[in-house]
Amino acid sequence: MSIAYLNGSYMPIEEVKISPLDRGFLFGDGIYEVIPSYHGKTVGFDQHISRMVEGLGELEIQHKWNHNEWRELCTTVCEKNGNANLGIYLHVTRGADIKRNHAYPLDIKPTVFAFTFEIAEPPSPNRDTVKPYTCSTASDLRWDRCNIKSISLLGNVMHYQQGHVKGDGEILLYNDKNELTECGACNAFIVKDGVVITPPIDNQILSGITRALALKVIKDDGSIPVEERIITMDEVRSADEIWISSSSKELMPVTELDGEPVGDGKVGVIWEAAAKLYQAGKFDF
Repeated sequence: MSIAYLNGSYMPIEEVKISPLDRGFLFGDGIYEVIPSYHGKTVGFDQHISRMVEGLGELEIQHKWNHNEWRELCTTVCEKNGNANLGIYLHVTRGADIKRNHAYPLDIKPTVFAFTFEIAEPPSPNRDTVKPYTCSTASDLRWDRCNIKSISLLGNVMHYQQGHVKGDGEILLYNDKNELTECGACNAFIVKDGVVITPPIDNQILSGITRALALKVIKDDGSIPVEERIITMDEVRSADEIWISSSSKELMPVTELDGEPVGDGKVGVIWEAAAKLYQAGKFDF
């Protein structure tokens, strides 16, 4: 039985209850994070918490925990769930008011919820054994503040479902200028002529922690050129390799896009080299 946290108490997740007037329930008015933890050792903890705090600031949600308080919560909830390979889900809403009103209410206490879920062993950075993804593409119809990691994920969910019903593991999105943005639940990369390329961070794209770590370790190593720039969908479709990244997936190759092979249809050598760098450096971030 999974043990969760809610507003100062730990309890079986089946016993967690919130008010239907909680603004997270009514409006999706909140911020979340997912932090991977491997046997009690987290990846990018400070970066995840900094992004969450920044998002809370964007929404003007007044929650004052420091990094050490968040770390204590994450450590405890992992210990209570066996310290296996776990994703730590953190969720902060503005809280519950006594009425429904679009305007931000004053003097209500934020709701803080956390639980864990099992994640797989890290993918093997071996192009001969890794299981690659297939992806679809679609016009990005989400809102213009995708840089905020809001719990309001309906746009992402609907796009992800577009790919899911086709049997794909993700969907690559593009804006009205035919430029790659990101995925339903991941950031995206392409490789062309040995160069790793990913879109620059702006309001269309969440600043992924795995994305940032992958870029850091590749740049620090120096053997693979990297560019952060606008990518057209024509470039995506002619790419030698495509990758997706997220906290739970880490860095994964895509070998089929809209039913067509990516490059030669095989997992690329650049992905393998980058995945090895990521595995070696992920706990140092």
